[in-house]
Amino acid sequence: GQFENLQRAQLRLMIVVPIALLMILSLLYATYRNWVDSLRVFTGVPFAWIGGVLALWVRDMPFSISAAVGFIALSGVAVLDDMLLVSTIRQLRRKGRSLDEAVEEAAMTRLRPILMTTLVASLGFVPMAFSTGMGAEVQRPLATVVIGGVCSAMVMSLLVLRVLYVVFNTPVEKLRSDADAGDDDDGDDDGHRLEPDEPIDPKIRRVPETASV
Repeated sequence: GQFENLQRAQLRLMIVVPIALLMILSLLYATYRNWVDSLRVFTGVPFAWIGGVLALWVRDMPFSISAAVGFIALSGVAVLDDMLLVSTIRQLRRKGRSLDEAVEEAAMTRLRPILMTTLVASLGFVPMAFSTGMGAEVQRPLATVVIGGVCSAMVMSLLVLRVLYVVFNTPVEKLRSDADAGDDDDGDDDGHRLEPDEPIDPKIRRVPETASV
């Protein structure tokens, strides 16, 4: 009876959860066209799951099917804060800001939107988290997971994601600078690629050889 329904639900979750995570990652790649930034934003999912597990532990609730559904819903909500931060950093980098300046300015300017996103997602589940009426045993674990997860995702986005962005972006920038330096070695100071017989100064024109008399 009830135990068989639980087993069937667990089997469905083993299929649904990986599909949901792959869909989230694919949508992030479609947005950024960059695996590095997509994985940066996707790190909000495990950070949010940590908060959901801690919220269940604080309220002394067991892991149930409704809690698992809450983790699935949380996975989609948790990436919103990271998307705000990463998108702002990318825009500032295009404007010529250095890496440290872009990360710091993005965290300061996007603090209010990130707080509003977290409050909207968490306060909407507060009545469900403390409900005592019919269906409360299903609503409370789901709401508890979402509230704890979005709060931890907010903290991790403002603190940990900034560090991850700098750590993962430094090797990429180093490779790009090395590649640019290699391109500069093949040209002159103006970025002009030299041919084998071309003079160093592009202003100097080769004098055609006169035919011998």
